[in-house]
Amino acid sequence: MSATAKGEAGYDRRQELQAFDDTKAGVKGLVDAGVTTVPPIFHHPPDSLSTSSTAATIPVIDLSGSRPDVVGQVRAAAETVGFFQVVSHGVRAGLLAEMLASVRRFHESPAEAKTPYYTRDLARKVRFNSNFDLFQSPAANWRDTLFCQAFPDPPELEELPAAVRDVLLEYGDAVRRLAVRVLELVSEAMGLAPGRLGKMGCADGLSVVSNYYPPCPQPHLTLGTSRHSDPAFLTVLLQDDMAGLQVLVDVEDGEKRSAWADVPPVPGALVINVGDLLQLVSNGRLKSVEHRVVANRSRDRARISVAAFFNADLRRKTAVYGPIEEQVSSSAPPLYRSITVGEFLSHYDGKGLDGRPALDHLLLP
Repeated sequence: MSATAKGEAGYDRRQELQAFDDTKAGVKGLVDAGVTTVPPIFHHPPDSLSTSSTAATIPVIDLSGSRPDVVGQVRAAAETVGFFQVVSHGVRAGLLAEMLASVRRFHESPAEAKTPYYTRDLARKVRFNSNFDLFQSPAANWRDTLFCQAFPDPPELEELPAAVRDVLLEYGDAVRRLAVRVLELVSEAMGLAPGRLGKMGCADGLSVVSNYYPPCPQPHLTLGTSRHSDPAFLTVLLQDDMAGLQVLVDVEDGEKRSAWADVPPVPGALVINVGDLLQLVSNGRLKSVEHRVVANRSRDRARISVAAFFNADLRRKTAVYGPIEEQVSSSAPPLYRSITVGEFLSHYDGKGLDGRPALDHLLLP
């Protein structure tokens, strides 16, 4: 059924979506109102809720190791599962804790403190809403989000909610330094000079996306975040101590299949994953792997995560990205056509989290 179609009992999905959005209270507002059932707009198809899992583990890389060893570990992870966790990353523990605490403070503030930030206006540098793709995706997710365009043109401090004002931009600066460091390792892993990806502008833009996953009364019916890959070069993710993030990995146990692998929280670690645009410029050598967040099964505590998405500077509207010359050969012809980051993000936002890989749009015949 389409987003505007009416069901057999006269159910108008578009009307229900609009009514939910008009509250400007998000999923937290539903929980605060005492809902005991998940509204139909959040119901996902049963096949997307598959619990097929694997014991496969996501690598944890100690960045204080020897350079050749670290580069080798990054290469192995980026070319297969597309995810790894890092420790000894240089972002101080107190800043990680304060960032998580500030996100919880914001989302658990009274509704009247959050409402002024509730918007779907993409021109706003600071946006609070529930489901960026609410009106495009097949099913809404049990999640609220605070978005901040943090670099290179950050908001004025007074534009930020008081709950996160003292920490968000400092956190953004710290994880950007880490992203530059990781991109140097990735460049070396691809056989390039360490600064190659940095010089291409792969960390010249930063969006900090702070997610709040409230307790869900019927977690078997919905998801926290649908299956997707990231529309960025690189993502640095901070998660609290609650599980929920899963990565889709290939498993061979007599037959080749895909299954969901948990990314368990590691104290003090940050999660790194390859984004769609890094897969694009590597000509498919590095893997932007699909992942999801299951609905929160806790009865009384929300899950928090903070995703830092690294991209090009969107003010450079004519910068075009395609497979890097050194990654193309007669035995590895280009897989994708070139595109500007702005065009790619418009395509991604327009389709929403619909379960289809965004890079398929760029595949060459």
